[in-house]
Amino acid sequence: MARFKLDHIDHKILEMLIDNTRTPFTDIAKTLGISAGTVHVRVKKMEDAGFITGSSLKIDYDKLGYSFIAYVGVFLNKTSQTQFVLERINEIPYVTVAHVTTGKFNIFCKIRARDTTHAKEIIYQIDDIEGVTRTETMISMEESINDKKRLMYSIFKDY
Repeated sequence: MARFKLDHIDHKILEMLIDNTRTPFTDIAKTLGISAGTVHVRVKKMEDAGFITGSSLKIDYDKLGYSFIAYVGVFLNKTSQTQFVLERINEIPYVTVAHVTTGKFNIFCKIRARDTTHAKEIIYQIDDIEGVTRTETMISMEESINDKKRLMYSIFKDY
């Protein structure tokens, strides 16, 4: 498959959409000095090429009462149980991210909870899944860096 080439305008469009996925195409067009139709066509091409795979809202979990973040490393009895365990983990709504990993853990999860008591309940749910031998938890004191733009700029330099 031929590699789709992003230009400066595509980069600017992506930058604005990363800042706010709900930015109207007309606003992007005005800022960039192009037509809204051009923005629409370019976004559609980026979607078709797989650069844009959807959009999401940024949620303020603190305001919703879910400010407690922990990372849970999951040890499995057998690696062959990974898919089964992931399916069970996926049933726990407070597990927001799960990675199959190499190294110390078989699976590494991010959880969001109301407080330590709630986090303990979530961790116990994970620990009770058949095939999980134990878990190891790290509490997040603060999310210091969560910046998609820095990566995007680095990728654009390479592209």
